[in-house]
Amino acid sequence: MKAEKIENKMAEVKALAEQLVGLTVKEVQELAEVLKTEYGIEPAAAAVVVSGGGAGEAAAEEKTAFDVVLVSGGASKLGVVKVVKEITGLGLKEAKEMVDGAPKAIKEGVSKAEADEVAAKLKDAGAEVEVK
Repeated sequence: MKAEKIENKMAEVKALAEQLVGLTVKEVQELAEVLKTEYGIEPAAAAVVVSGGGAGEAAAEEKTAFDVVLVSGGASKLGVVKVVKEITGLGLKEAKEMVDGAPKAIKEGVSKAEADEVAAKLKDAGAEVEVK
């Protein structure tokens, strides 16, 4: 009977370990905060517990701010200038200078969704664009 309880406990511990390894960076941060505020366990200790797996995945998930870089104005420069003017709120002259000065960051530190939206508008206008 006692051996069965130990086996059940070990199965629970293994299941918990699998859940911890599968956490995203944001979830690890939330877990660290809960452990600190509710149980008095410092976040550094929590990070050691959770850092066992998925380090490459965690690094990829950390990026939350993206830059949209105009690589080239393309063949239809006037259309690209109009889109840059619309996106940035710059005047026509400043937007033209930005396109002429490519490669140039059009938007910096934006969300992935906004970066993709801006890049799509620029590509539709004929520009060559990178999201970094």
